[in-house]
Amino acid sequence: MSLVPMDLNIFMHDPLWVVILKALFGFVLLILFTLFGIVFERKVLGRMQNRPGPTMNGPFGSLQSLADGLKSMLKEDLTPSGVDKVVFMLAPALNVIPAVLIFALIPFAGKVPVPGGHTTMLQVSDMPVSILLILGVTSVGIYGVVLAGWASNETFALLGGIRASAQMISYEVAMGLSLVAVFMYSGSLSTSEVVDAQKNLWYCLVLIPSFVIFVIAIFGESNRTPFDLPEGESEIVGGYLTEYSSMRFAMFYMAEYMALANVSAVCVTIFLGGFHAPIPFNWLGMDHAYWGLLWFVIKTILFMGFMVWVRATVPRFRYDQFMRLGWRWLIPISLVWVLLVATFRVARSQGWFGQPLFIAIGAAIVIAILAIIFFGGREPEEEKPQPVKEFDAFAGGFPVPPRPGQVLPELAGVVVTEPADATPDQQTEPQAQPPTLGGS
Repeated sequence: MSLVPMDLNIFMHDPLWVVILKALFGFVLLILFTLFGIVFERKVLGRMQNRPGPTMNGPFGSLQSLADGLKSMLKEDLTPSGVDKVVFMLAPALNVIPAVLIFALIPFAGKVPVPGGHTTMLQVSDMPVSILLILGVTSVGIYGVVLAGWASNETFALLGGIRASAQMISYEVAMGLSLVAVFMYSGSLSTSEVVDAQKNLWYCLVLIPSFVIFVIAIFGESNRTPFDLPEGESEIVGGYLTEYSSMRFAMFYMAEYMALANVSAVCVTIFLGGFHAPIPFNWLGMDHAYWGLLWFVIKTILFMGFMVWVRATVPRFRYDQFMRLGWRWLIPISLVWVLLVATFRVARSQGWFGQPLFIAIGAAIVIAILAIIFFGGREPEEEKPQPVKEFDAFAGGFPVPPRPGQVLPELAGVVVTEPADATPDQQTEPQAQPPTLGGS
């Protein structure tokens, strides 16, 4: 089905006061999503962990986010010695500003009436490459994280910034590849045209692999649990924002929840029909004017709830597991899926489906993919040496128990001796020996 492209010049003919009003509306909506997201996540996590969550500030604790902001403003702002002060102060702003710019390209509703007899699209601006611009602005936001870790002059903060950059490179590729199939189906990179192409059928149903890969990638892109490894409190003591305090810490905190609202709104726009109502309500005519804003807000809040639910239920990945998931699975699967979608589109337009050769090739491809999925990911089993004795993780050395089947080296300079009359139930203490050159 060929789509009729929208006339994007409609955004160029709005009066200046209408443009300013839409920009203020988008900014206020993002701030409301952010304030709501902070309280919403804490309340939902509390209920899922059998505790009430915030209850003291405002009705049912609804003003907790405002109280947190006021508390951060009144706390002492500390700047550690030895930091690059200019970059140290600039990094929080670099993390917040891209989060605000993304919302300018999101369509909140279709054409709506405004005072003065005007009609306008409830979207600040749009252009033929809006989705690419969103990806680019999202990538710029990572500079704030990396520069914060580098300028802090602290080892753990630098480690968090390096992790964030590696994370962005791997998951930005997977996220971009997952959108290629969307571009093929919609025939456009404009956000409003992508939404318009989903009037009757949402892309989360048509392009299920792209939707799943995109959802996984945005968790990695936004540093949300289970992929919050740039912060990793159990590993790097808070990560890139370890040395920040007061309002500058609050800016990083606010940018995280702005990212939560942004990725939810982008996912709703690209895969969940944007401001279009579900099919039963669409038939009832509840899909026009300001009805679209209502559906957009509902979908965004539901997706934010899904991300909070994932945070409460899925444990944090190890860093090697996380990077393997991106490079070994998501990127190759995305490439294969894009190839299949492109082949399907060409075959549909050329009428190949009725030819026996095409059916045979398609069956062979499906069998090969299933074989790779079920048999290709298995690593060859190797004979693992049995440990001489059970490893005590709390006797010094490693801070966590070994993985199943892992044989850890003996501690350097430590010799375990057993008395001649010792029984199996008796435990012996290691005796420290002076280390020698060349290791243990």
